[in-house]
Amino acid sequence: MAKIIKLKTGSKFEESASYSRLVAVDNWIYVSNTAGRNPVSKEIPDDLLQQTQQVFDNIEAALASVEACLGDVVMSRVFIQNPADTMAVMDFIGTKFKGIDPATTVTSPPLGSSEYKVELEVTAYRGAATAELETRQLS
Repeated sequence: MAKIIKLKTGSKFEESASYSRLVAVDNWIYVSNTAGRNPVSKEIPDDLLQQTQQVFDNIEAALASVEACLGDVVMSRVFIQNPADTMAVMDFIGTKFKGIDPATTVTSPPLGSSEYKVELEVTAYRGAATAELETRQLS
């Protein structure tokens, strides 16, 4: 029988919209679209890259709560409010995912609030960071 873990952070949005920050089904881990709001101070930086760093801090904390890490991420979905910010955000994300190389989707839709500059959703597989890896080149 599958084991399911649902992680709540105490966010008022999780409560009102009835969702979890993270759902783990056995080794599959689904992290909800995550903004750069500090969960303790509830503040969100104005700076694009500081906000992006906070997004990663939030995701890494959620993953760690179920014994997973950023290296276990196999898919990311990046939502960037302003298309002009795409290269800066993706360059930053490239440093975080260096060597992990998940499949990735990048889009620029309106986000839930104008103060959000970037949001990130990830799918991970617990153990992917230490799994045997084969990289192929499409010719």
